[in-house]
Parts: sequence; structure tokens; C-alpha cells
Amino acid sequence: MNSNAQKIKLSLLLILGALLAVTSLATDTYLPAMPTMASQLGGNVELTISGFLAGFSIAQLVWGPISDRIGRKKPLVIGMVIFIIGSIGCALSDNITSLVIWRVFQAIGACTAPMLGRAIVRDLFQRQEAARVLSLLTLVLAIAPILGPFLGALILEYFNWHGIFIMLAIIGGLLLIALHSLPETHPPQKRVATYPWYHSFSNYRTLLGNGTFMRYTLCVASFYVGVYAFVTASPYLYIEYFHIPPKHFAWLFSVNILGVMTLSLVNTRLVSRYTFDHLLKTASAIAFIAILGLGFMTVIGLHHILAVAIPLFIFFSMNGILASTATAGALDRVPEMAGSGAALIGSLQYGSGVISSILLAIFGSHLISFSLIMLGCTFLSFACMWVRRK
Repeated sequence: MNSNAQKIKLSLLLILGALLAVTSLATDTYLPAMPTMASQLGGNVELTISGFLAGFSIAQLVWGPISDRIGRKKPLVIGMVIFIIGSIGCALSDNITSLVIWRVFQAIGACTAPMLGRAIVRDLFQRQEAARVLSLLTLVLAIAPILGPFLGALILEYFNWHGIFIMLAIIGGLLLIALHSLPETHPPQKRVATYPWYHSFSNYRTLLGNGTFMRYTLCVASFYVGVYAFVTASPYLYIEYFHIPPKHFAWLFSVNILGVMTLSLVNTRLVSRYTFDHLLKTASAIAFIAILGLGFMTVIGLHHILAVAIPLFIFFSMNGILASTATAGALDRVPEMAGSGAALIGSLQYGSGVISSILLAIFGSHLISFSLIMLGCTFLSFACMWVRRK
């Protein structure tokens, strides 16, 4: 790769990493505020997460074919404007219904960042190089969940939870300015030109019929049921069950992200030495064994914080290998419709968070139900990689 390409690659990593960080901040920053928001708004605050994830997953299915048709940059700009408006609406909300509605609106814009980020990587890089770039992007992205809870706790200490969404709107405005330097990676000669326009959505029928694409996609989607179960339940497990102060919760949450960052960096080397299937089988197996250990310690009554934190750290760290590798493997099968492919991956990945939020709302966030949900999703992720290819 020449020096100009390297500069383009670096600028893309910085811009896309920042865009993906906005999405993560929109979820992680207000985690320390959730107990306070629940008492002030008098409603089920978990719905703000499930509503965000529902809007996030569904809207991607629209943005994907649009980006295949008109390019990547315009949808990103429009999406960021929607995100800013949604963040302001959240800040002005005074009841749970209004907050959930604005969170959905916020998600409709936010979803363009990770979905089109994946598509842009596939536009520019081939199989193994794409996996390396996605791993580096995951490394950059992982900084946001570390900063998120700390920023949220800091704002709560001096202001209130409304200030968290004001901060998100300001960050969105700064990134909207930064988008002017983003190159268009999907030129007109490569775009899908179907007439009428809505025939572009037939791409999903092709994707759903691609066995290898769906195997990789369902592997990461199943894993993310557990990821979002952890994100949703962790404030209650650590703050209310183990009586950890919000500031210390931020530290505990950040340790898990450091695991993701470490394995993302390691994965940039592993993808050139091992097959994607080998890496995914190994990562999903380790995650399953870790959660199996969590379930065992829960059953025998060992409810010490380390008995929970260590298995969850191992599980969460596997995201550094699993997400980027599965995404690269799936998109490698459908280069001609990378936007739609990335949209379907993102829709199922983040839509799985809706499933976890609903399960936690039904069965509660206590340790036993949480462990069972985590065990089921890690088993499904592991099982997907052992399905024989046709």
C-alpha cells in the first residue's frame, strides 16, 4: 500500500472510529444514570435501551440499499443530523414515553455510522485486510465504552441526566463537521441501479439465501444477545446487587473493554495465520465455557463479585475476535451488495439487543436469569460455527 493509501486508511480509521464511538456513547454514557432516571421518570428505563436498539436495527435495513444506490457519504451526513436532533429531544424529555420515542429517533440516525463503516471497509479492502481494519476499528471503538460511563458519572455529579444527552448532541455536531473530509468510497460506476428503486430491497432475499453469509451473521448476532444482556443488566448487578458506587462501576465496566481492545489488537495478527472459521470456533467456545463457569458458580451459591466479574470479562473480551472476523467473513461473500449486507448484519446484531432487553424485562435482572440468558446465547453462537457448509 502506498503512502497516500496509508494516509487515507488512517483518516478513515479516525473518522469511522469516532462515528462508531457516538453510537456506543449513546448507549454506555447514561448507564450510571439509569437507576436515577428510573426513580425520576417512574417507568421502565430498560425500554430506552430496547427502543434505541429496535430503531437502530430496523432503520439499517432501509439505509443499506440506499447506500448501495446513492453512495455512503450522503446517508452518513443525513444520519448524523437525525442523531443530533434526537439527542436534543432526549435532553428535553420529562417522561419515559417521550424519552423512548426520542431514543428511537436518535437511533435512526446513529445506525448509519457502524453499518456504513463496515460497508466502507469492504469497499476499500479485501478479506484478510478487511478483517485487520475492522479489528483496528474495534480497537478505536472500544475507547468509547471506557469513556462513556466515566463521562456519565461525571455529568451526574455536577449536573443531571439531561446533560448527558446535551453532550451527545454537541459531539454529534463536531463529527458532522468532520464528515466533510470523508471520501466517497462507493462511486457511481459501482452502485446498484435497480428500477424501480424499491427493488433494491430484494438484496435481502439473496442474502438470506446465502448459507455462509448467514452462518457468520447469526454467529455474531447470537453473541450480541449476551453482550446487550450484560450492558443492560450490569448497572443493576453491580450497583444494586453488589452495592458498587457508580464511579467504581465505571471502572469495572472499563476493564471489560480493555479485554476487547487487547484481543482486537491480537486479532490483527491472528487473521493472517488462521482461518476465519478456526478463530470464530475458538472464540465462541471460550465465551461459552466462561459463561458456563458463571452459571455453575451461581448455582452453587458463590455470589462473590469476582465470581461474576471474571467470567464476564472473558466473555466480553471475545468480542475483540468474534465481531470483526465474523463481519469480514460475511461481507467477503457479498462484495457487490456490501451496504445491504452490512445493514442485515447490523440489524440482526443490534436487534438481538432488543431480544435481551425483553428477556431481562420479563425474567428480571437478577443473577440466575441473567446467567441463563447468557448461557443460551453463547451456546447458539458456538453452534452456528459448527453448522456444516453446503
